[in-house]
Amino acid sequence: MIEASNFIEEFIIEDLAEGKYTSVHTRFPPEPNGYLHIGHCKALVIDFGTAKKFGGLCNLRMDDTNPAKEDTEYVDAIKEDIHWLGFDWGDRFFYGSDYFDKDYEYAVELIKKGLAYVCELTPDQMDEYRGDLTHPAVSPWRDRPIEESLDLFERMKNGEFPEGKYTLRAKIDLASGNFVMRDPVLYRIKYVEHHRQGTKWCIFPMYDFAHPIQDALEGITHSLCSLEYEIHRPLYDWVIENVSVPSKPRQIEFARLNISYTVLSKRFLRSMVESGRVDGWDDPRMPTLCGLRRRGYTGASIVDFCGRIGVSKTDSLVDIRSLEACIRDELNETAPRRVAILRPIKVIIDNYPEDKCETFELANHPQHPEMGTRPVKFTRELYIDAEDFSEVPPPKFFRMKPDGEVRLMGAYIVKCVGVVKNDDGSIKEIHCTADLETGNGNPVDGRKIKGTIHWLSASDCIDARVMLYSNLLTLENPSKLPEGDKYENYLNPESVECLDGCKLEPSLADAEPGSKYQFVRTGYFCADVRNPGTFIRTVTLKDGYKPEK
Repeated sequence: MIEASNFIEEFIIEDLAEGKYTSVHTRFPPEPNGYLHIGHCKALVIDFGTAKKFGGLCNLRMDDTNPAKEDTEYVDAIKEDIHWLGFDWGDRFFYGSDYFDKDYEYAVELIKKGLAYVCELTPDQMDEYRGDLTHPAVSPWRDRPIEESLDLFERMKNGEFPEGKYTLRAKIDLASGNFVMRDPVLYRIKYVEHHRQGTKWCIFPMYDFAHPIQDALEGITHSLCSLEYEIHRPLYDWVIENVSVPSKPRQIEFARLNISYTVLSKRFLRSMVESGRVDGWDDPRMPTLCGLRRRGYTGASIVDFCGRIGVSKTDSLVDIRSLEACIRDELNETAPRRVAILRPIKVIIDNYPEDKCETFELANHPQHPEMGTRPVKFTRELYIDAEDFSEVPPPKFFRMKPDGEVRLMGAYIVKCVGVVKNDDGSIKEIHCTADLETGNGNPVDGRKIKGTIHWLSASDCIDARVMLYSNLLTLENPSKLPEGDKYENYLNPESVECLDGCKLEPSLADAEPGSKYQFVRTGYFCADVRNPGTFIRTVTLKDGYKPEK
């Protein structure tokens, strides 16, 4: 027996028990006018995951009823993203435009039943005559004879009228307290070439009319959608009840995803791309799935995130650190360790022979011995990270400092004995002496060495570019945007930092695009799929945040 883990599943179990449906069939209907972002991912996981749990099916349907925005580039990207997340639709791939002929037939059926009419109000007039809570809406064309509406609607289809001249409206209730039901528009005239239908159609159905028909024709049992469609549910049900579709799906709404410091709006994301503020839809700062993938996130980590936040009926703000925790948990177990010096400073071991080179073995993963070790060369001249040295150290600074001892990871204990500076006062090189009895991390009796830092041989490393990304916005809760303000005013000027001349282990020269690593003591990184020799920080090391599981 299936146990419900959320209210959607409770409804489905009730429907099956009552015999309303004998199986579960859902659909994921993205609009191909942009790339999927993580907000879509929540809906996607709910649609595909629910069907899977109940042994049912989930269709993929492109909602391409608005011809002005769709593009086949987005269709291909959506398919790629869904497969990347681990879901598949089998042979159940459809387009909303596949049903344009049936949409038209059902519209004619409504006119013949006296439930739809051709209206001549312009959009401005429609707003003017919309009414309010104490006054009903008005349309002087509501009682247009059925034959006249049928004739005008056919002529609309044949392209005899300009855009905006006529619309087809449902005849429901002009005094309804739900303004969606005040004779909504079902069709409008639009002279735009459709990416699949070409110029066959110059009238196009509104989403609220087309969507329930599409669901019913595909045999969808449960139409799962985000909470903003709750007010549209009466119209969804009205369409299903009043046209002769072969099935009656049930619409259920859930709260959409809101993440701190993140805007999940295709319109905003598109503007960021088109204005050049980001480097395309897959910019690692973007919340798009292709952006997250390029940044080093895995499909499994994002599905895990959607599972952790759960399904609710109330909007809430999810801390972005919860998303970061999911990929951090995964990479902590799977990512091999490598040494990277992001801000290199040269260190010279004065008492180490100039012509000597020895090899130390470093673990590829300290918790997984089966992942083996790798050789790292040690020579007289090394690099350490600038953050691991301080001339005037703060309290409890256990890294390299004048006259202080520190362990070079897996190698010797060294003591800083001098600093050489450039003319501008910057550090040219640090001089140290090594206790040559402490190689391979061997302990020394009676000495407490609290600090361990990473290093690389100056003669056995490669140069690379490392990109450090952070939040694109400085506004913690984008849903609280002040009235009249815009998100562009909250762009983070420090959302990306480019570090050239970083020093990495030589093996990383052959890193496969997209391969993932932990740069020890620094964070998790991946090889950029677009720029060879560049590594992108996926997420920092654990920051103490404890997400709910």
